[in-house]
Amino acid sequence: MYRKICLVLLCIITVNKIFAQQQSKPLSEKDQKKQERKQHINDLIKREEEGALIYNRQSVFGFKLNTDGWSALYEHGKYKTINTTNTWFIEFGERKSHKEEKVQSDYYSGFSVGNPFIYGKQNNFYNLNFGIGQQKLLGGKGDKNGVAVSAIYGGGFSAGLLKPYYVTIVDPNTSETRDVKYQGSGDTLFLNIYYLVSGAGLTKGISETKLVPGVVAHAGLRFDYGRYNELLSALEIGVSGEFYTQNMPIMVHAPEKKFFYNAYIAIEFGSRK
Repeated sequence: MYRKICLVLLCIITVNKIFAQQQSKPLSEKDQKKQERKQHINDLIKREEEGALIYNRQSVFGFKLNTDGWSALYEHGKYKTINTTNTWFIEFGERKSHKEEKVQSDYYSGFSVGNPFIYGKQNNFYNLNFGIGQQKLLGGKGDKNGVAVSAIYGGGFSAGLLKPYYVTIVDPNTSETRDVKYQGSGDTLFLNIYYLVSGAGLTKGISETKLVPGVVAHAGLRFDYGRYNELLSALEIGVSGEFYTQNMPIMVHAPEKKFFYNAYIAIEFGSRK
């Protein structure tokens, strides 16, 4: 009996030694990478449960109201670290002058005819921006129903598009209507309010559009209030600046300039994967 007990204890001690040796044996490089990957996944799951934004890439669509116009945007983001996302963006919009005001013609005996027009407008100024940037997470959601705050910044190239603005007038010499654009400081038809009938239409002059290259930069804060990490619902506020290689005339009686600076507010939505 005593011999059997000693034999059992010896077996237990031997098994424990073998197990301890296996535990203390250094892991192979392959096993170590597997363990690190498993730990990384567990950390991501834990962070997501705590309200952190975890994803591989995200797509964002948005509409901006600027202090000098409007723009629509698309942004694509690729996850870099828990706090950083690399992005590229494309944006199309229109810049306006603060002097723009739509009026209606009363050419025919006091009765309004035709479309309203902007008196003294020389060009429609559109801009197509594209570039790269980053999104830096400043504060996580705390929980999935919270708000994540991120800093957004980026820069790139801008294609300024100047399209001549046409109006329809009644020619005083022939009494016929025709479309005209601004011809310079000596133009006696374009600026004569008594001859103006209506705007000539948005597509008029599109074949005469002139491209002016420039650069763009923006910075802002994004407040993501989406309930689930897979969906993005956000409000963004910020500032933007554009510089062009030549003056961009919009209104006849307003100074021409190369640099445009504005503040904006944007409504954005998108998805994450």
